[in-house]
Amino acid sequence: MKFDKARAMPLLLTGMIILADQITKAIIAIQWPIPQGLRSILIADVFNNDFIQIYHVRNKFIAFSLGQGIPELIRPVLFITLPLLLLIILVWYYFSSEDFTRMQRWATAGILGGGIGNIIDRIFRPDGVVDFISVKFYGFLGFDRWPTFNIADSAVVVSCLLLFITILFSPKKPKEIMVNEQET
Repeated sequence: MKFDKARAMPLLLTGMIILADQITKAIIAIQWPIPQGLRSILIADVFNNDFIQIYHVRNKFIAFSLGQGIPELIRPVLFITLPLLLLIILVWYYFSSEDFTRMQRWATAGILGGGIGNIIDRIFRPDGVVDFISVKFYGFLGFDRWPTFNIADSAVVVSCLLLFITILFSPKKPKEIMVNEQET
């Protein structure tokens, strides 16, 4: 298999997201440990207007703390093994498919970076994934504040939205035209 620079280049984004995610989580975990018995600790009101605050929160579950009722023995399968398997399939498809546009490759690389960042936490942080960004949501969807998140979560959400939009609005070539172009 020949090295394809166009396919490899977006993986730099994957690495940058993992690095930024793990560095920020390490800073939060080391500099602001959670006092015993408390769920979170307010670290900073970033804009001094309550819009963005930095909290130290640990999440042993998945997005929005889903999975609290799942037995402890099953959680590693659902929260580590299954996401890891999905990421492996995504990497395989990323390298084997000709269907991705350049933008879709970059979006997929962002999903990989965020997914790997949170899996690292689930494996190496027994207290749970480090979340620390809290954004005021002004009552939209019933939230005064959006559930606390991290850089990996942001990368996954933004990249999934970007991938969805590019799939939805990318021009598709009819298969007949593609076949005729390949024959000439």
